Amino acid sequence: MRIAVTGKSGQVTSALQALKAPDIQVIAIGRPELDLLAPSMVGETIAKLKPEIVVSSAAYTAVDKAESDEAAAFAINRDGAGAIAAAAAELSIPVIHLSTDYVFDGDKLERYVESDPVGPVSVYGRSKLEGEYAVAAANEKHVILRTAWVYSTFGHNFVKTMLRLAETRDELSVVSDQLGCPTSANDIAEAIVNIAARLSKDSSPDLRGVFHLAGSGETNWAEFARYILSILEEKTGRRVTVRDIATADYPTAAKRPANSRLCCDKLKRLYGVSMPEWQVSTRAVVTKLLEEPKEAV
Repeated sequence: MRIAVTGKSGQVTSALQALKAPDIQVIAIGRPELDLLAPSMVGETIAKLKPEIVVSSAAYTAVDKAESDEAAAFAINRDGAGAIAAAAAELSIPVIHLSTDYVFDGDKLERYVESDPVGPVSVYGRSKLEGEYAVAAANEKHVILRTAWVYSTFGHNFVKTMLRLAETRDELSVVSDQLGCPTSANDIAEAIVNIAARLSKDSSPDLRGVFHLAGSGETNWAEFARYILSILEEKTGRRVTVRDIATADYPTAAKRPANSRLCCDKLKRLYGVSMPEWQVSTRAVVTKLLEEPKEAV
């Protein structure tokens, strides 16, 4: 199966390429051959690859910068996503589109399910929500995967930031009043391969639509940091403490949802996909980063 994935440098794209799954060919595309700010070139570029499925992973992810760069965020996250889905539709193939927990306002007390009302509180969140709508409108064979708190050995993410800061600081201040489900890009990649394999054989309407895909369990940013740093201490003896702070004590340009917990029962029921406990996947990523700190961190 040939899978075309947009976003060459993204965490999920990198994880998909690292999987080396049997009978799966992952073709990563990005600039300069694919520029989401030039949607007219998207269809031709994807058609040349002759994929059997397209994974729409490229996105504008600078959450705070998006507040002052709204046009670019929407051009990539809405218009670019729609162009990718339309290109897949022209080839009569499915598209798997990655979205985010930021489409919710974070006010719900329980985990969010797919049918909950959306209400993004940031430009980034609004642009990703509009991207969901654009994908669904452009290609009926769509699977939209909302995920959250993504980390890996690739790119920039919270795990790598904590390890980097721990090199020179004995105490880190981390927000403790935002809840979520840390999600390994490696686990996302494995889930995508399983979903793609199923979609390539079964295009029934039940398998389309919006799904939540996040690590099992839940935590807050401060506890997530403590777990990361506990592994650091275990492996190296380096001890760094975490001080809990409130969101109000760490002002950012963009507002974050206080609750990003996603219920993934729908994906498990229809695709049989279950994500590992976040601690298990975090340990694997931190351990790998510590084995090759200069290259990875």
